[in-house]
Amino acid sequence: MSGNGAVWGRVRGRLRAFPERLAACRAEAAAYGRCVQASTAPGGRLTKDLCVQEFKALRSCFAAAMSPQCVCCPQEPSAILMCHSSQKAKTTPRGGL
Repeated sequence: MSGNGAVWGRVRGRLRAFPERLAACRAEAAAYGRCVQASTAPGGRLTKDLCVQEFKALRSCFAAAMSPQCVCCPQEPSAILMCHSSQKAKTTPRGGL
């Protein structure tokens, strides 16, 4: 089971990089949080798909931040932000070109 240590090393590396990479999604996380908070305020009502646009933006940001292209420099947040920005630029809306 000596190969098991290499697997755990990769897993630990990904877990350590996780918070740094997801920091690139602050704006999307804040927008989703504001939407949920507004709908759960007194008089508000949280229903399914109420914040779907904000959730989709957050989910795509997380996916871009965790993509293998962003793995290159986990210690350098600016590289992650650049990777995140380039991932956003590459995506096209549904029905797009």
